Amino acid sequence: MKKIVGLILTALVAILLVYLLLWPVPIEPDAWTPPDISPLAGVYEENNHLAAVELLGEGAGYAPEDVAFDAEGRLYAGMENGHIIRFAGDGTNPELFADTGGRPLGMVFDANGALIVADAFKGLLSITRDGAITVLTNEVNGQPIRFANDLDIAADGTIFFSDASTRFSVDEFMLDIMEHRPNGRLLVFDPSSGSTRLVLDQLYFANGIAISPDQSFVLVVETTKYRVRRHWLEGPDRGQTDIFIENLPGVPDNITSNGKDTFWLALVQGPPIRQTLDPLLPRPFVRKVILRLPEALSPAPVPFGFVLGLDTDGKVRHNLQDPTGESYDQITSVTEHDGMLYLGSFVEDSIGRLPVP
Repeated sequence: MKKIVGLILTALVAILLVYLLLWPVPIEPDAWTPPDISPLAGVYEENNHLAAVELLGEGAGYAPEDVAFDAEGRLYAGMENGHIIRFAGDGTNPELFADTGGRPLGMVFDANGALIVADAFKGLLSITRDGAITVLTNEVNGQPIRFANDLDIAADGTIFFSDASTRFSVDEFMLDIMEHRPNGRLLVFDPSSGSTRLVLDQLYFANGIAISPDQSFVLVVETTKYRVRRHWLEGPDRGQTDIFIENLPGVPDNITSNGKDTFWLALVQGPPIRQTLDPLLPRPFVRKVILRLPEALSPAPVPFGFVLGLDTDGKVRHNLQDPTGESYDQITSVTEHDGMLYLGSFVEDSIGRLPVP
């Protein structure tokens, strides 16, 4: 009897090993050795400035990825369930403005008062003042836009936006992170012609988009490279791309311009997640094994609030943190409006607000 039990256990162990080592997974991970994590010192010195965050619109919706303000000063937030909720400027009186039926991420009002939305499932949308939705574009060169993520609008009305991954949808974003290949794109939509064209490809999880105040360049966040790239639109370097800031101490998400002198960059995860991810990135095989494990065994995010303010040369000028993540966690976006910063989140059921430092 003991021999039979032993054989059964041996067989089960063998099956488990075969599964962990050989079972197909939907990624083909690439190896990358990241630089050493920037220490929380100097411009990144640890602090608790985000402890001043107040919460607006609690319970009106979950995971307000991004916010926008209309000409009347009303506040809009896109929620996980596809709803875009409109509030009074102080976060009161929530009402349903529109339901995209997808997942609204980046949002910016255009010069005509329409809300332009990067919807992860639907593409680039335009929503009128009365909530009517039009799809501006959901493909480029015959290829679908699989994961529209963020956008910004140039002074001439041109809309720059990101397609985070050509392989994975928003529901599969962790697969793109674990694969760590350049599946992302920077795209541009011309409202006058209705055409969409490719600006940059081979981007690592293309995310936040921001145009410089002087319109000379556009920034695009590469989330899984921990950096922001700059693509020149004007001047002697027109058409060229360089690094605006790199080796960020956490995982960057959206970026916005205040239209004057500051880009606000949200770090959705702080240094603890890099301490977990970085050792895995040079090891594609290990990442495949991890994907075969039950989700409950996957590393859980460690709370850490983190916001950076960058000048127009990419230098850190503001460093706002909450190492506990208790004030406002997993910050996805930062929008400056009338002397206040408004925060979006991947996990909160409210919008964060604090004074501009």
